[in-house]
Amino acid sequence: MLIFKELIYRGIQQGMVPARTVAARDWYRDAASQITNQNSLAPSKVIRSFTKKRKVSTLTPGYMYLFRYDPKGKADLPYYDTFPLIFPIETYDDGFLGINFHYLPPILRARLMDAIYSTATDKKYDDKTKVILTYRILRGAAKYRAFKPTVKRYLYGHVRSEFLEITSVEWDMALFLPLEKFKKSSKETVWKDSRSMI
Repeated sequence: MLIFKELIYRGIQQGMVPARTVAARDWYRDAASQITNQNSLAPSKVIRSFTKKRKVSTLTPGYMYLFRYDPKGKADLPYYDTFPLIFPIETYDDGFLGINFHYLPPILRARLMDAIYSTATDKKYDDKTKVILTYRILRGAAKYRAFKPTVKRYLYGHVRSEFLEITSVEWDMALFLPLEKFKKSSKETVWKDSRSMI
């Protein structure tokens, strides 16, 4: 994954790959699906693949992050993801609210992400690009209806790693890599439940 990520990033920086168009998004998604299999990737390998400067201790709404998580009250949960891929939408003193894409099957991730792209702060899609998301915005627009099963509350005291910041040029790739790590249930069951909520 690291080699693939570096090649894509280098290609975009050198103008060899379009920064962000519908065609580019389709290319990213197809490429990501071709280099992965049906098995989840090991979080430890993913974490090691990021340079130190990409590991942060605090979250900024509008950016995408990966991290390890061990939820409070997990014994009472039907299932949970221990390696969330999120956009934080609200922050609190003790934690944050985030959209965890892993709760959606790939096709619904794509649809939700396409809607989210419309809120990007610019069309450069560089390290400074972020999206403008709030719970109120998501609830108020039909195009975001797939967000409902993805909204989860996270507590800082149960985060088990640094946050890995995903830059905008890598959003689509991260979206489709098999990074989900569900406990107590299969991803197929989780996705079936999510579909029923939408």
